[in-house]
Amino acid sequence: MTDPTANPAVLDVLCPMHVMINHTGHITHVGATLRKLRPDLDWIGARFLEVFALKRPRTVTSIATLRESAGIKLHLQLRDTPVTELKGVAVESGQDGMIIVNLSFGISVVDGVRQYDLTHADFAPTDLATEMLYLVEAKSTAMEAWRKLNQRLQGAMIAAEEQAFTDTLTGLKNRRAMDHVMARALERGTQFALMQLDLDFFKLVNDTLGHAAGDHVLQTVARIMVDETRSEDTVARLGGDEFVIVLPEVREISALRRIGTRLIKRLEVPMPFEGNDCCISASIGTVFYEPGSDADLRSLLDDVDVALYASKRAGRGRQTFYSPDLRRGLDSADATTRQAG
Repeated sequence: MTDPTANPAVLDVLCPMHVMINHTGHITHVGATLRKLRPDLDWIGARFLEVFALKRPRTVTSIATLRESAGIKLHLQLRDTPVTELKGVAVESGQDGMIIVNLSFGISVVDGVRQYDLTHADFAPTDLATEMLYLVEAKSTAMEAWRKLNQRLQGAMIAAEEQAFTDTLTGLKNRRAMDHVMARALERGTQFALMQLDLDFFKLVNDTLGHAAGDHVLQTVARIMVDETRSEDTVARLGGDEFVIVLPEVREISALRRIGTRLIKRLEVPMPFEGNDCCISASIGTVFYEPGSDADLRSLLDDVDVALYASKRAGRGRQTFYSPDLRRGLDSADATTRQAG
């Protein structure tokens, strides 16, 4: 049989992670893949046991005991950093005491490939490591495809949810979104104010200038409301010419009064449309939610509606803050209406 030590090129193909050691324990040849693990190491002439630490069997402490362990599975570790553990087996070759140790990463092959940027070309064609690398690459490709698909699905879901919460004409939140925001605030027990706005004379715009003019007014109103509120506020269109604003952590009536005044003032400015001026105003009702109160979503919407109605009865184009007295006044007005009827 031909001595493999006489032709190391054969071993380079069959065992690209092998080491050839002479009888004195010095390295005489190293496979190309093993060299990649320590490209700066002067392999040839180095002592094998100074490059590698034999972890098991613990009895291997010299070249003599390494020779006695021929055919036994070895657990080794490169002595320098980065820490690299290897598996190996030693065999004697030739008449001059030459030892060949064939090494592998074992089950850590994936980590080894990543750490040292190896490819299938760095392993013997029949090495199972190439099959594992193929499976890892296939898994990586499948995971990347799954990640991209999941991103698309999440994007579609977010878009669908956003669409479900958005008024298509104005781009504001819709009633469903407003209910969601208020329910969450009530659940958390956080303080907020609720402002309901109704457009005065909007029906007249629709009747005289047409629905296109009405849509233009609604879109202009939406932009103004967004301009006059904070990014953390929720501006929603309930339908028709009714709007609400949920304002978290607003504690002073003066701040709400300033917001309402600015909105009323800006909405009274005529809105040009195709050579005509669309003239409206706004009536506003406002209510506070205080944490710890027994108010719920329905009662808050009812209270703010009472305040809005009070603004309408008082002449429109104004803001009213809810108080229980308003409800008594409303009941009295209803009674007067019934008697007149």
